[in-house]
Amino acid sequence: MTQGDSQLSPDRSAAEPNCDLIVHSCRLVTGSATVEDGWVAVCDGRILASGSGTAWRSYPAREVVDGSARVLLPGFIDLHCHGAGGHSFDTDHGFIEAALAVHRAHGTTRSVLSLVAAPLDELRVSLGRIAELTYADPLILGSHLEGPFLSPSRCGAHNPAHLLDPTPSAVAGLLEAARGTLRQVTIAPELPGALSAIEQFVAAGVTVAVGHTDADFELTREAFARGATLLTHAFNAMAGIHHRAPGPVMAAFRERSAALEIILDGVHVDPSVARLAFDAAPGRIALVTDAMAATGAGDGRYRLGAAEVTVKAGRAMLAGTDTIAGSTLTQDSALRNAITLLDLSPEAAVQALTSTPAGVLGRRDLGSFDSGSAADLVLLNEEYNVLSVWADGVRQR
Repeated sequence: MTQGDSQLSPDRSAAEPNCDLIVHSCRLVTGSATVEDGWVAVCDGRILASGSGTAWRSYPAREVVDGSARVLLPGFIDLHCHGAGGHSFDTDHGFIEAALAVHRAHGTTRSVLSLVAAPLDELRVSLGRIAELTYADPLILGSHLEGPFLSPSRCGAHNPAHLLDPTPSAVAGLLEAARGTLRQVTIAPELPGALSAIEQFVAAGVTVAVGHTDADFELTREAFARGATLLTHAFNAMAGIHHRAPGPVMAAFRERSAALEIILDGVHVDPSVARLAFDAAPGRIALVTDAMAATGAGDGRYRLGAAEVTVKAGRAMLAGTDTIAGSTLTQDSALRNAITLLDLSPEAAVQALTSTPAGVLGRRDLGSFDSGSAADLVLLNEEYNVLSVWADGVRQR
């Protein structure tokens, strides 16, 4: 982006239609730049143009929003989320949109719906339901199988009775049920058949993440060599960094094509460790919520798949244990934590919520203000509290 009274897209001809929306006089922040006195013009659900100064006045629009003293960001993308509003994506199939409405109100305009380990028949039903919603609602990006291909010793809140080895037939059945909408799968690469399964999923266009694993540095590197490109909630449910056993996190730092999920709620990862990850893998951190049903619904007792979860002071734990069971995080809170707790630049924080997760999914039309990109916008005040949200140019809040 450039400064001054400028326009960041090709000149608009007189034949072009009027805009649906203009947001002007705000600070535009993307993962690559900040522009003062910026504006964005939206037409037919896409970014028509963006710039700085007063050039926006040449774009008559049905809705004009004065963003003075406010911040405009691309919509947030969540690669890893299990529910909200008292509803779980695993079991409450009729309430998925209600759960997503909670996250959309906090700036998450595109979501991947995560499923915990369950019997294969149940997973296929859930994948089929999410497929229907994905084809009907472009704001739903598809599904994420966090289980069942996980290490029993690192399964966290997943039911160990539902864990499986990734056989070719199991993989094929899940892919068939998802009908082209499975976006991500988490795999422990030490499981029998896991490396071949990584190749099978990648061949089907699925992003493969290493996670819930006892894999060491070398085996994780082999998983990346086979096509994995993501680390599920880095530092959690895996070995940490040891000076003689660097582990999967160090393997992801070294693999330039790999991104790392971070749950930045102050519970899953200490802020100093999270900052280390941003410094070690610049541009490759994707902030995720891993949010479960209690998000936006308050403390109490909830279900995560078949497991009972107790939430106290916003912290979700398997009932009767000290095992973390997801989070109650929203992406706007993750943004504020990145800026205040980690002292990241706004650009680096925004990148981790927008263009980096978009890149993980190969969606270059998301996460920016580039001309032709999806018109996903989040307007915030100077303290980064969400005021308004648009997705595909349609107001969500």
